[in-house]
Amino acid sequence: MKHIILTGGGTAGHVTPNIAMLPRLKEAGYQISYIGSIDGMERKLIEELDIPYYGIHSGKLRRYFDLKNFTDPFRILKGIHEAKSLMKKLKPDVVFSKGGFVSVPVVLAAKSRKIPVLIHESDMTPGLANKLSIPSATTVCCNFPETISALPEGKAVVTGTPIRQELKEGNAERGRSFCGFTADKPIIMIIGGSLGSAVVNDAVRSILPELLKDFQVCHLCGKGKLDQSLIGTPGYVQYEYIKQELPDLFAMSDLLISRAGANAICEILALSKPNLLIPLSAKASRGDQILNAKSFEKQGYSMVIEEEEITDESLLKAVKELYENRQTYIDAMNSSTQSDSIGTILELIEKAQK
Repeated sequence: MKHIILTGGGTAGHVTPNIAMLPRLKEAGYQISYIGSIDGMERKLIEELDIPYYGIHSGKLRRYFDLKNFTDPFRILKGIHEAKSLMKKLKPDVVFSKGGFVSVPVVLAAKSRKIPVLIHESDMTPGLANKLSIPSATTVCCNFPETISALPEGKAVVTGTPIRQELKEGNAERGRSFCGFTADKPIIMIIGGSLGSAVVNDAVRSILPELLKDFQVCHLCGKGKLDQSLIGTPGYVQYEYIKQELPDLFAMSDLLISRAGANAICEILALSKPNLLIPLSAKASRGDQILNAKSFEKQGYSMVIEEEEITDESLLKAVKELYENRQTYIDAMNSSTQSDSIGTILELIEKAQK
């Protein structure tokens, strides 16, 4: 039986694509092991799925001053030693890395034992962890055509991000029933990321009376971000977090308003949902969400409005324009070559072992 090691951690974005691949990997006959950090959030997620989990030490390389910069290099070196021992013990045929700093020792250890490595880079430009890992990779999977020019020639392939297949199995009627919505008025769902977004929340709530004239609104606002004064507003529901019912909520939605994290927008693309992206400001990030959003806008998948451009008038105008032209966006997304990212990545995994 072929044996694959998956790695990645630190945030859900470095874990959920690996989880999305598990069913197809099992169907393809792979034995699966996972290497993550000793106490990272990925440990609980993977162990709940009965996948053998191995924890190693990891550190973060920061571009800013922090006292941990003096100790983390030693943690990384220890992690490399631990990862090499695991490679020797587990004898994998191939490694697939979704990134995060815990993945760097794993990738370097695999290269030292001549084990083929595939890396997935979600954003337009590689983060620091993947920059360190790319020279050791056989193949780099990515989401955006623009990423290819930033990587070694012949190494990058546009695959899209693996998404949970259950997201495609939602039922619109169940979603409307869950929210108390009707079928005679279109529905907007707002997604501000797992922690919610104060900017997106405030912007949507500011124009809510106008939105509710033409739409019903389902608002995933993030933990601790419910607006008590709006509870019971006809046509508007808000939830801190949704897990089990999320596929049904996607199925019922006619439009989505979302941040532009790579995993989120790849899920939107796979579901062909007309969407308005509000990327995280460059003031609060390295600007990757802005680049992601602009690429999707260029390909005709999304409408984009940046934080600095948001006013009540501009946001309301964008929503109405998006709804009027929704079929154009649906057609563009349906023609995307990234409809089966998991299948494409599995082909590359097989090819890397030959």
